Amino acid sequence: MASIPDITETEQWILRTTLRERDGREVEIQLADAEIRLHASDRELTNCPVIVWQAEDGCNFVILKVGDRAYRCQFFYKPYTQMGTGIDQYDDLAECTVAVLQVQADFAAEARGDLPSQRR
Repeated sequence: MASIPDITETEQWILRTTLRERDGREVEIQLADAEIRLHASDRELTNCPVIVWQAEDGCNFVILKVGDRAYRCQFFYKPYTQMGTGIDQYDDLAECTVAVLQVQADFAAEARGDLPSQRR
């Protein structure tokens, strides 16, 4: 299996710009690696580059690069309660970032009681 390319300077710029436009401030991002199963049926783990940041409310965001122009995302407050957008994979980093930020904002608003519960 071919290795997944590292996160580029351009991808970092896209993420930082998207976060700055949303929050009106610079957000510190961290680069890391994670071993994941790219497909549920995979027996082997694949090393993927990851971008991680934390919001002021303690929410952690993770975007995994799972291929060339292929991204997955999730957020969590506690490691055992990871949530995503409901979309398995994005081919646009900005779209992926905006989607995870919006889902998290809706989750936080629902938790505060600002939105009716969408869970059944």
